[in-house]
Amino acid sequence: MRADRLVSLVLLLRQRGRLTADTLARELEVSTRTVLRDIEALSAAGVPVYAERGRHGGFVLLPGFRTELTGLNHDEALALLAAGSARGEQAFGLGSALASAMRKVVDALPENHRVTASDAAQRFLVDPETDLLSRRLVADEVPGAAMAEVRRAVLAGHKLRIHYAATGQTPRWRTVDPIGLVTVRDRGYLLATRAGTDRTYRLSRVLAAEQLPETAQRPNRVDLDRIWRERSARFLSGGDHITVLVRVNPARREELVDTALALRAEDPDADGWLRLEVTFQDSRHAEWALWQLSTDAEALAPQGLRTSLRDRAAAVATRYGDSSLWREGVRHL
Repeated sequence: MRADRLVSLVLLLRQRGRLTADTLARELEVSTRTVLRDIEALSAAGVPVYAERGRHGGFVLLPGFRTELTGLNHDEALALLAAGSARGEQAFGLGSALASAMRKVVDALPENHRVTASDAAQRFLVDPETDLLSRRLVADEVPGAAMAEVRRAVLAGHKLRIHYAATGQTPRWRTVDPIGLVTVRDRGYLLATRAGTDRTYRLSRVLAAEQLPETAQRPNRVDLDRIWRERSARFLSGGDHITVLVRVNPARREELVDTALALRAEDPDADGWLRLEVTFQDSRHAEWALWQLSTDAEALAPQGLRTSLRDRAAAVATRYGDSSLWREGVRHL
């Protein structure tokens, strides 16, 4: 809403001093033209903001100006709660609200504490984009409008229509009863029921969403942690799923994890490679995924998978008449 944006603009100028229109536009996630219109609106409302010309110019407030804030809005309070768990502000589309809320929190501090708090905040880094092995952690991207609708339906307890692209299927609309939102390793999920049956939807596959006026069929109180554990256990033990212990070159780690159904454990190996425990749909899925990685991965268990990969390598070597390929395949299996 524009009112929240105007307050955020004033807080940015109070806390940082002189800022250019381009910098304000980036911080507020709007166009430069919108910033200029907002500056005009603030001036018309009596806020002492003015422009300084020149190479180091920008917009500033008269010294000593303060605003009276009405407190955090709903999304800002929600963002602060979500921020306590692994980059939840990104997974649930609350990044902008979090930035706005933190500006209000800093502004509400006494003058003598404000600088101290800002300096202290620079000493903490939560969930950086890469780990110690320089592997980039890429969060799911969810369309903002769709995420906002999903979030509203979950909180309001209304039914939800989602345009969902399941793996290997044509996207189609589904009507669900939303239960809650979960983020795991920067991937967001919607827990819901559909026609009374448990369903779990990957948020990055929700192409569009629409909150419906009908009340969702769900319990008044919910234990998301328990529900997630139960669904995870059912998922990993269902059907013909197979769990594989594999060594992999760190440079190919993301390829392996992206093709697997689940990553259950991960540890560094003595030679700098990684030792992963991953779950695949079935043995054929596991064999296909590991074959794509060639000698950058080694299946350690189960033995049946190792045998299948060895036989496949032998068949390729025979086809091309190169015994050295066979020896290389056996050496790595």
